[in-house]
Amino acid sequence: MPHAGRVMLKWSCHSVDSLSDWLPAWEALLQHAGGTPLLEPDFILPLLAHFGGGQERLLCCGNPSEPIALAIVSPRGRFAWETFQPSQAPIGAWLHDPKYSFSQLLPGMIRALPGFPLVVGVTQQDPALVPRPESGGCVETLDYIRTAWVPIQGAFEDYWSARGKNLRQNMKKQRNKLDKENIVTRLEVLRQPEQMAQAVADYGRLESGSWKAEGGTAVHPDNAQGKFYRSMLENFCREGKGAVYRYFYGDRLAATDLCIEGGGALIILKTTYDESLADGTSPALLMRYEAFPQLWEEKRLNRVEFYGRVMEWHTRWTDEIRTMYHVNGYRLSALPTLKRMLKNKARSEQASH
Repeated sequence: MPHAGRVMLKWSCHSVDSLSDWLPAWEALLQHAGGTPLLEPDFILPLLAHFGGGQERLLCCGNPSEPIALAIVSPRGRFAWETFQPSQAPIGAWLHDPKYSFSQLLPGMIRALPGFPLVVGVTQQDPALVPRPESGGCVETLDYIRTAWVPIQGAFEDYWSARGKNLRQNMKKQRNKLDKENIVTRLEVLRQPEQMAQAVADYGRLESGSWKAEGGTAVHPDNAQGKFYRSMLENFCREGKGAVYRYFYGDRLAATDLCIEGGGALIILKTTYDESLADGTSPALLMRYEAFPQLWEEKRLNRVEFYGRVMEWHTRWTDEIRTMYHVNGYRLSALPTLKRMLKNKARSEQASH
């Protein structure tokens, strides 16, 4: 139950098809809430167009012209809703005025949703954008993944000299190997909207030669993934905030990154490389090694974000790691307690067998 004496903030529920009418309010709240490009209309609209299932709802807290919070949610089972977030989106579609807390916002939100939901989930939140709340009452937070980022500050030479000896020697060894084999490398950065169709097609061609092709998750110009990345990157390039990094071994494309910029960050959304060209080298890491100095020299951005689960190679390139999190809001404060009790009981029963 909401805390006694606390006025429950009022939410309204709308068809997500009306989102275009809400864009001025969405963009204003986004700037107030940190301005990440991952929640800009240029990202969210193509995401909905290609991955929306038709059951999504747009929720607004407060005055529609100056909302306290906005969210796009979809049903998850019979008694739960969660923020809209296909796997192509690193964070859930949620915005709120930082003056308000999840414990203030979620009780009213859950009651504005259709049916009789018992829980609403705000998925994969970034503590760098939205500080993690404490669990308590009707609110529960859960760890998601640890993710890495690279600060862009000072001189690149200082950053690189602070990296471990193994990484520095490994990059040098790879460069020497390519030089010995007379393989000339080249880095290019595509930023024009009209270049994105070919860039995404080439990305898909590389990825189709990898393990992802076997699972059917590779990007292809004609599938939803390919259409999303092309449309979204064209949007960002029109605003001067899209970039596709491409690294060549001779005339052959060896690695490519799909990236967007905003809020001071270069966000690497997807990476792939030609596994047949690797042969003792890492085209994707060599691409970063050549691309990073330009970021330090330009001084336009202050960090590089990976937004994926921390891998061993990330820890060689940066010491900066943070934990993404989920927030669950329950209709009744007894529900998270009951959930923990059932989970602990299942664990103890499993341990006894």
